[in-house]
Amino acid sequence: MLPWLTDHYGNAGSVTHDMGREARAAVDAARETFAQAIGATAREIVFTSGATESNNLAILGTAARRGQDRGHVITVATEHHAVLDPIEHLERTGFAVTRLPVAPGTGILASDALAAAFRSDTFLVSVMLANNEIGVVQDIPAIAAAVHARGAVLHVDCAQAIGRLRVNVDELGADLASFSAHKFHGPKGVGCLYVRRRERVARVDPLVYGGGQERGMRSGTLDVPGIVGIAEAARLAVESLPEEPARLRGLRDRLWLLLERAVAGIAINGPPLDDGAGRLVNNLNVRVPGVDGQSLLATLSGDGLAVSSGSACSAEHPRPSHVLQAIGLDDDQARASLRFGLSRFTTPDEIDRAAMIIAAGTARLRGL
Repeated sequence: MLPWLTDHYGNAGSVTHDMGREARAAVDAARETFAQAIGATAREIVFTSGATESNNLAILGTAARRGQDRGHVITVATEHHAVLDPIEHLERTGFAVTRLPVAPGTGILASDALAAAFRSDTFLVSVMLANNEIGVVQDIPAIAAAVHARGAVLHVDCAQAIGRLRVNVDELGADLASFSAHKFHGPKGVGCLYVRRRERVARVDPLVYGGGQERGMRSGTLDVPGIVGIAEAARLAVESLPEEPARLRGLRDRLWLLLERAVAGIAINGPPLDDGAGRLVNNLNVRVPGVDGQSLLATLSGDGLAVSSGSACSAEHPRPSHVLQAIGLDDDQARASLRFGLSRFTTPDEIDRAAMIIAAGTARLRGL
């Protein structure tokens, strides 16, 4: 990214001079690289500011094409607020919405629940591939088959997936898919929306007008350094498969074993760790009974651990995680839960140190 922040500062929309054409070429190359990483074509990639904007563009943009015909939208109770909130906005403006429950404990969406939810006017279904809090991986190909059999559009929030599992939009059956660079070690503030342009062509109306960039779907001057960064980060993440997921799974399981030995009563939230295809390899979410969750978080952050009790996007408005509540936890259990996200820079020594700090912090709080 550095050359595009310093020496090559052209606007990719200004193609009447060499600087602009150079920037446009960099964007075109990045678009091709990112498309290859997810099994798409370059013309199906729309660059955005991140998965939140991509989710909004997919959901609100699809709904806008219906005009006065409001229709019905299906989603899942455990989705990220970047999906739930725009769908709630649609509901306030007259759309019908069904929020599907998930299996207690695991968070898995039952296929029969989805099948029963369809209506004659269902036009959009939004289901995330991998949950950001409890790591559950949904069976998106099976969901896609059901959605397409009803003539609806499938949007998939894929923000958590790249670098942890294989992501191919054709294999998933996604019509729209959202991505965020910082989830796979790219820069913050850039993402993309995959918009299918083959066979089942997906169409979305823009949310932002004014320049016609990104084929009219997302106006605004392109963030050339960020776009270069998201493409390179995706390339590196895909290049690390399948070795990196195996390494992360080993570290995650090591952390759990250490915690299980050291913290009495600790329990896992979400799918079992040995469910290889059903849980993200880098995710661990646990509940620690007998302690105040916020006090435990404060204790751990003071010892240098970066952990959370829910989504980072909701941390400014602390309340019990809606995801943990959806899988059957009460408020106290949800507040006493910790979420760990391991990265490709996490080391075994850091795992051991984290377990020691958590055990000591829990013992200290229980002693009070």
